[in-house]
Amino acid sequence: MKPFVYVTRKLPDEITSRLLEKYEVEMWPKEEEKVPREVLLEKVKQADALLTVISDQLDEELFSQADQLKVVANMAVGYDNVDLQAASKHNVAICNTPDVLTDTTADLTFALLLATARRMMEAAEFVKQGQWKSWSPMQLVGTDVHHKTIGIVGMGKIGTVVAKRAAGFDMEIIYYNRNRHEVAEEMLGARYCSFDELLQEADFVVCLAPLTEQTKGMFQREQFQKMKKEAIFINASRGPIINEQALLDALQAGDIAAAGLDVFEKEPIDADHPLLKLPNVVALPHIGSATKETRLAMMETCCDNLDAIFEDRPPKTLVNKELLTFRQ
Repeated sequence: MKPFVYVTRKLPDEITSRLLEKYEVEMWPKEEEKVPREVLLEKVKQADALLTVISDQLDEELFSQADQLKVVANMAVGYDNVDLQAASKHNVAICNTPDVLTDTTADLTFALLLATARRMMEAAEFVKQGQWKSWSPMQLVGTDVHHKTIGIVGMGKIGTVVAKRAAGFDMEIIYYNRNRHEVAEEMLGARYCSFDELLQEADFVVCLAPLTEQTKGMFQREQFQKMKKEAIFINASRGPIINEQALLDALQAGDIAAAGLDVFEKEPIDADHPLLKLPNVVALPHIGSATKETRLAMMETCCDNLDAIFEDRPPKTLVNKELLTFRQ
């Protein structure tokens, strides 16, 4: 009998066809709508594997009902939606999709920085709404990106590639990370500094840190007040790293100039959220990895990990590495 895989979002036919070659597959049929919790809890009782996305919460309640679940292939780099301790307790392998989305997410992060700095969203709406009547010297002026200082909070793989983009704009690169990144320092001229120093010196503060107990709520009003008044804040990591009310207060008070956000505390963000009312906020729907090439590569990685588990091989990207011992 083929292993049963439950997929929590509608996938393209080419990925579904690959899964069907080896597995019995059932898929939540809606692409834009989250699988209801009660449905997921029911399906996991029969599932040998789950293919999930970042908005699916995988916790003790779920794992305790998963009598035959062997693996979760989570289509994301981050796995803050997974209770790893509970997964390991129930002997469930958790796999993610790092590396394949590094460049794509870095591209989006830098595009978000550019769009915010140069007021591109405002300018596009200005034209579409018929407000462009003449040329004016100070009409929709933004701020330069080239030769400014970028401060990267979280110099992991994506942070390092964002730094490469910044080097192409002749930016000074400073960073704060748990550990020194000597390769980035040597190759890109990046300079390690304390968190407070970064906040005070950077013209662009770019958050790319993973969501952990240590980084949750890392940015409060105090941190925004330490930034330059003309500074721009970019978050392309995880929403809960930021206190959104503190960011709103900082923007309204003029503590910082603008913000570009691809992630939020609650996703999807409500359309009436006060941050979305501010003209100096560029808000995107968590599209850091959203290119066709990258999303397909992420799905293929998920499939590779499922195949490895059921063929008794080490998966490519096992997160809870302490869990399994494989035959050599």
